[in-house]
Amino acid sequence: MTPAPATKPGFCRDCLAEQKAEVRRCRSCGSPRLLYHSELYDLPIAHIDCDAFYAAVEKRDNPELADKPVIIGGGKRGVVSTACYVARIHGVRSAMPMFKALEACPDAIVIRPNMEKYAKVGREIRQMMLELTPLVQPLSIDEAFLDLAGTERLHHDPPSRTLVKFAKRVEAEVGISISIGLSYCKFLAKVGSDLQKPRGFSIVGRQEALAFLAPRPVTTIWGVGKAFEAVLAADGIRTIGQLQSMEEGDLMRRYGSMGQRLYRLARGIDERDVHPNDAAKSVSAETTFFDDISRHDDLVPILRRLSEKVSARLKKHAIAGQTVVLKLKTADFKSRTRNRRLEDPTQLADRIFRTGLSLLERETDGTRFRLLGIGVSDLCDPATADPPDLVDQGAVRRAAAEAAMDRLRDKFGKAAVETGYTFGDRRRDQ
Repeated sequence: MTPAPATKPGFCRDCLAEQKAEVRRCRSCGSPRLLYHSELYDLPIAHIDCDAFYAAVEKRDNPELADKPVIIGGGKRGVVSTACYVARIHGVRSAMPMFKALEACPDAIVIRPNMEKYAKVGREIRQMMLELTPLVQPLSIDEAFLDLAGTERLHHDPPSRTLVKFAKRVEAEVGISISIGLSYCKFLAKVGSDLQKPRGFSIVGRQEALAFLAPRPVTTIWGVGKAFEAVLAADGIRTIGQLQSMEEGDLMRRYGSMGQRLYRLARGIDERDVHPNDAAKSVSAETTFFDDISRHDDLVPILRRLSEKVSARLKKHAIAGQTVVLKLKTADFKSRTRNRRLEDPTQLADRIFRTGLSLLERETDGTRFRLLGIGVSDLCDPATADPPDLVDQGAVRRAAAEAAMDRLRDKFGKAAVETGYTFGDRRRDQ
């Protein structure tokens, strides 16, 4: 007698009831949101991603927006930061120019980003993640990797059930939804979290990795953008399955070190650990203009204000940076990036601004710009930052003045005091 095939373990995502057989609806509560997988209780690596995060927070705070298309962005000359799923049905996507988004969805409600509010919600969710495991590696304000290996004794549940409880808690206490990818490695967990948004929970196990990846486009592999996709397409390679049929040596001869990445990830081989201490690689601020700007004198106060934003963030998070990075985007959407490494790390708006200004002066040749940004990279501990300048006594005085301004702003608000560069300039991000 042929034995009956083994039933995959499963449970309900709404009431958590175990399912003895594969059915379409939970036998306890009737929910169709059931999880079945042969490795359901064996996989520890998760990627958690908040669904349409900025828009979700705005809808949470204003219930009248619940069923309306909402775009978070910066005016007609800006780009879409986030679009809710109602707007996405009309074709609106992140990073789309705002005028195109409004052409696709003219009834959309556009809201300017409130990064302070979003960051507060992000920190709240991050703290909830840390209650699950200390191995939390943030990728951005609204997503992170988690390694829940060995947490069964703490939570009295395997990672899959712990994560379902976590998603329910975020919805109940924070008021937004998340999507989860669960796997044995970071690459497949990240792919999984995008599969069933919003409120998704996708599992990719070892046994199915090759078959799961084979039909997917090469752009599924991190690092394969549009330019490299075109290179692969010119060689007749469009799917991951085609990469699976190729030898590692051949891929490396063709594409160098990227060839090895293609070979390994195409086979679901990703040995990267979840590193909780992976810090941000840079701190920056940028703005897109309502009208293109070419005059140097018009760009200077904007650069100063952005430099102060970057400085404030560095000081708030107790970090410093040693390389100043200037970012520009021309009226025809071409990007320019210029950088300069400092002798010592800095937190000071004055040093960031003056370094950025020297870089900007070389670019203001009549070119019309639609975006300006400034930032610092090579982040480090602030203990060695901004030593007294024995040669430039003016720098010492400016540093002391900046410290005094910081104290006034802390006490009376950001607008309490301004420099001569920004005083009287009321231009704001568009």
